[in-house]
Amino acid sequence: MRLALEHSTRTAETALRQSEERFSTILETIEAAFAIVQVKFDANDHPVDYRFVQANPAFERQAGVNLRGKWVTEFAPDLEQFWFDTYGHVAKTGESANFESYAKAFERWFDVRAIRVGDPADRQIAIFFSDVTERRRAQERLAASEAIARQNVERVQLALAAGAIIGTWHWDLPTDRFTVDEAFARVFDLDPALGLDSLSLAQVVVTVHPDDRDALTAAINEVITRGGAYSHQYRVRRADGRYCWIEANGRVDCAEDGTPLRFPGVLIDVEERRNMEAQRDQATAALRALNDNLEQRVAERTAELMQTEEKLRQAQKMEAVGQLTGGLAHDFNNLLAGISGALELMGKRIAQGRFQDVDKYIVTAHGATKRAAALTHRLLAFSRRQTLDPRPTDVNALMAGMLELIQRTVGPSIVLQTQAAPDLWLTLVDASQLENALLNLCINARDAMPAGGRILIETANHWLDSQAARAHDMPPGQYLSLCVTDTGCGMPPEVIAKAFDPFFTTKPIGQGTGLGLSMIYGFAKQSGGQARIDSLVGHGTTMCLYLPRYLGDATQLAHAPHPAPAAFSNAAETILVVDDEPTVRLLLTEVLGDLGYTLIEAADSSAGLKVLRSDVHIDLLITDVGLPGGMNGRQLADAGREIRPQLNTLFITGYAENAAIGNRDLGPGMQVLTKPFAVDSLVTRVRELMNHCPPSP
Repeated sequence: MRLALEHSTRTAETALRQSEERFSTILETIEAAFAIVQVKFDANDHPVDYRFVQANPAFERQAGVNLRGKWVTEFAPDLEQFWFDTYGHVAKTGESANFESYAKAFERWFDVRAIRVGDPADRQIAIFFSDVTERRRAQERLAASEAIARQNVERVQLALAAGAIIGTWHWDLPTDRFTVDEAFARVFDLDPALGLDSLSLAQVVVTVHPDDRDALTAAINEVITRGGAYSHQYRVRRADGRYCWIEANGRVDCAEDGTPLRFPGVLIDVEERRNMEAQRDQATAALRALNDNLEQRVAERTAELMQTEEKLRQAQKMEAVGQLTGGLAHDFNNLLAGISGALELMGKRIAQGRFQDVDKYIVTAHGATKRAAALTHRLLAFSRRQTLDPRPTDVNALMAGMLELIQRTVGPSIVLQTQAAPDLWLTLVDASQLENALLNLCINARDAMPAGGRILIETANHWLDSQAARAHDMPPGQYLSLCVTDTGCGMPPEVIAKAFDPFFTTKPIGQGTGLGLSMIYGFAKQSGGQARIDSLVGHGTTMCLYLPRYLGDATQLAHAPHPAPAAFSNAAETILVVDDEPTVRLLLTEVLGDLGYTLIEAADSSAGLKVLRSDVHIDLLITDVGLPGGMNGRQLADAGREIRPQLNTLFITGYAENAAIGNRDLGPGMQVLTKPFAVDSLVTRVRELMNHCPPSP
């Protein structure tokens, strides 16, 4: 029994081996391309590659490379995703696929049949390939030829409908027999005695215009070589000796092996069409020349206008500069006259021993100095270069806190009203400058109502979209407004257009500098907002300040009262003074030295940094913002804090270098004092900073 079983097993194995050998032989010898591929999927079960488990020689001949054991991306990295998706679908679903597709990687067309084989879990498929590139190309050539033929047929039909066909021909190419009709012969001025069926191409070509003969011969030879449709335009000499344009339309029919057999065709008169096309081309050229001339004239005129506008802008700039410099010269000459005259008289009175008269000259010089500082401050505000100390500000509270001062300023003939928006947003602004701007607006409103009237101060929240923002000349976003409305005389448009210009004023000479509104405008722009005027003559004016909403921490509002400086408790504290102006250093050292402070001076940032890097005890750094020596004052303070983390700093400046301090938070232990400053203000700021935190080591 066991022997019979073993014999049966050996017999089955032998039969299986023979079957596999026959199958392998068939695959190796058949001309059909065959392969078994295994499809690779990614983590999302998406086909990304396939490997050739087996491929017969015919398949490798088709592909031009030995594919066995290789992944397709190794030899065809640019293969279209279509192939991966198709094979993946067959491997996953078991549905067969039969299609023709163009493979860019091989630049050939293939007819493909794919079926799943083996265990579905193996994701293997069998594919049969057939290169059908030549057949597809033949089909494409035939389709193109038919399209050309259809076009020619349409043209011939149109010519027939128009009565433009003037002759026909039939050329038997193997026998070179050229047969024409009588109309054709008349066109080419052929002798009918020669017979209409015994002509040669040379007899026809000799009547063609000399300039067109080579092109006609080349066109005829080309269509005979390739077969298919033919169309060509050229000039021929008629019987009267005049040349005219004709169009030859025909088709070369070929045998299955490509041998040209017949070349029939027709002649179409295109003289009128060519004339019309020529006229059209001439008209088009004339229009193009006219257009070019117009464009050139427009460009020249535009350039002239731009030059005129530029000259106008320069003239306006010069006018503004002249107005600005004239106003500055006038006001500063007055101020300097007061200062220099007071100092000169002080010197004379001291020399005369009349000390009782010195005080009034000191007051005069001091007052002129204050007015000069105020003038400079307004100019810096207009140019958006003033030094600001922006802090979170409740404008409603600021407005409420100023009502008593405003009412006293505008007088009893003016009714003062307020309208505070509930839940008004906060804004980040220099509160003292905003108070000054509000007071100036109310004073202007008062001056517009000499017989009395009403002033309304109101606040509101605004969310400006892109359209509203463009109308206000601001970026879109959230803003709050502070508006002052009066019932005065109003302003005409020409006054509104110049209201923010420096030194422009409608008041009599001596009653205004013309810097109030320009200062307010500059302050609003420097704060990230805008100033706008709405006025109607005889009905009053509304002046509005728009300020951006502040979304940060509002724990310390700007209108909160500052604590009074503590009494001097330690007169042995050390201050480093860095300023390139000797007179400023002298003033600082004299004032602070009298108070008992120890002073160290440095004339530039380099010398100041050396002191900060030393082991000298320093309690406070006082530095100008604009310094020579390679660093500005803010950079010097930051470098000092890297060495002395608790270093307190007082910046003093007569010009706002925004890149240094204006666009950044100063942080704790840092304050700004604007030149010129009162001695009391200097002492107060120094004491506040001394009490801020423990001295630096």
